[in-house]
Amino acid sequence: MTTSIAERARELTGLRRPFVHATVVRAQAPTSAQPGDDAVILDDGSIEGFVGGVCAESSVRAAALGTLRDGATLLLRVLPDGSAEFPEAPGALVVVNPCLSGGAIEIFLRPVLPRPLLGVAGTGTPIGAAVAELAAFLDFEVTAPGERASAVVVAGLGRDEERAIRDALEAGVPFIALIASRTRGAAVLDGMGLTEAERARVHPHAGIDIGARTPKEIALSVLSEIVRNIRQEGAAPGHEAGGGIGREAAGRAASGAAGRAAGGHAAGAAVPRQAVDPVCGMTVVVGADTPHAVVDGVEHWFCCVGCRDRFAAA
Repeated sequence: MTTSIAERARELTGLRRPFVHATVVRAQAPTSAQPGDDAVILDDGSIEGFVGGVCAESSVRAAALGTLRDGATLLLRVLPDGSAEFPEAPGALVVVNPCLSGGAIEIFLRPVLPRPLLGVAGTGTPIGAAVAELAAFLDFEVTAPGERASAVVVAGLGRDEERAIRDALEAGVPFIALIASRTRGAAVLDGMGLTEAERARVHPHAGIDIGARTPKEIALSVLSEIVRNIRQEGAAPGHEAGGGIGREAAGRAASGAAGRAAGGHAAGAAVPRQAVDPVCGMTVVVGADTPHAVVDGVEHWFCCVGCRDRFAAA
């Protein structure tokens, strides 16, 4: 990374803000970008840095948002109109951009997604300690129960369970795993006066039935259910595109929920709107600086002012 982009990437990582690092790996004249030029694209579609002119940038922004959704790296090949296409290859996306000045450019896109947060109440118990240890191995960020967690495990074994459950519910945690027998788990919830919606978020006697007996086996059972819930049901509160069991993999799971990162930055970054330029056919990210025009009451968005002016003239 260039120095300024590297500093920005560190800042975004510290903020748990999902972003994509884009690096120019090949450029064919005439083009304004050079190999090594780089930028970061945030989850709101904004870009910081330089990877080419406005037309190439539009293609990069649209493709980058796609990588945040699936968590996979991507080689983006932006070719001028009329250029012979590269053969299809796994992990590569070819975009024909009629706005380019004639050169071609290849840009490597790497999504950087925050690790999912897992709250653990009761780390002083053998089961709680085992959950925290295994969760760290699975690439969760283990923390005290609180806001922005993908899940909370309550392993107090009779100590302060009701308070831990209530705190997690008030923090908006979507999946709360209570370590308890079926009988005691039901008794705990029955005595809390939970609403139907609240009770649906609490899983008494948590874990997949694998015949677990030891603390480590119980931890494996519980975390298996949490991983399944994140992957299959997209449970990741406030997660702004993030999270994932095994950085990239969990990123795929969390990003799929688009914008609510398993413990990502404050809930907020809405999924950016995209539109198709009616002149060149490019997909563009709609933002405050995106050229647009209103014709007969219909809004149209463009990759650059050139396409907008041609559309208006026609």
